[in-house]
Amino acid sequence: MKRIENRFENRSEGGFENRSERILENRFEKRFLELKKKNEAGFMPFVVLGDPDFETSFKIMKALIDSGADALELGFAFSDPVADGPTVQEAGQRALKAGSNTLKCLELIKRIRSENNEIPISLLLYGNIVVQHGTDKFYSDCSTAGVDAVLLADVPAEESDEFVKSAKNYGIEPVFIVSPTTEEERLGTIIEKAGAYVYLVGVLGVTGARIEVQNMTVDLVKRIKPKTSLPVLVGFGISSSRNVKNVIEAGADGAIVGSAIVQKIKDNLGNSEKTIEEISDFARELKKATLSARP
Repeated sequence: MKRIENRFENRSEGGFENRSERILENRFEKRFLELKKKNEAGFMPFVVLGDPDFETSFKIMKALIDSGADALELGFAFSDPVADGPTVQEAGQRALKAGSNTLKCLELIKRIRSENNEIPISLLLYGNIVVQHGTDKFYSDCSTAGVDAVLLADVPAEESDEFVKSAKNYGIEPVFIVSPTTEEERLGTIIEKAGAYVYLVGVLGVTGARIEVQNMTVDLVKRIKPKTSLPVLVGFGISSSRNVKNVIEAGADGAIVGSAIVQKIKDNLGNSEKTIEEISDFARELKKATLSARP
């Protein structure tokens, strides 16, 4: 594949919507420009690939796309997922029992790509998965599979140069996490290296459903937005349409919902038809919240 240099180096002051005069090479860039023009925010669901099995996992991803997902965030099962709460950890264990590994996950992504070549796909992984596969080979294989962005939850921006270099060599955008405790100097480093979007952590702690969006999340959105032209997406703790609406009203460009979706897989184990039905209904509700939250 043709190697692509950093396509975000000439960011305009007005934000990502002003990139329309350039050729949009990244699906995330294209999708969020489309959403901006329609005065919509984005909905990006998270699921673990291979949970509860690979065939059902494929059907879940298709259902999410058909029900309004603007992008997909996908996880690979890992034995020590330090950023994940119990719901996502259990999903990883189910996927491992189903035979999940890196190659099978990449094949599943290729299968989704054969169905839909437009949906942006981001991975949320741990660094050891990449290193075990071979860093350069991992990003090369991701590019071949149709991945657009990769977030390594346990690799800080200050230690990410090797990963970022390989990612950009293959047209993969590196994504980094910003939290309420991120200091200004470090925030500058993150924004300088980031591509596709900025992942804003809505709570302190691991992934998991929360009842309310915390005030510091709203404050953090308002703090980050003026500093980057990239879309700002809020994840961790977003579990309901009300949560989605709150972060969009605060100025976020999109919401990431994971544990609340994964919980529906757990609740319906052994009944894939009901799993798909409940996830589809929930996804439509969450996407609708991104529309009603815009002024």
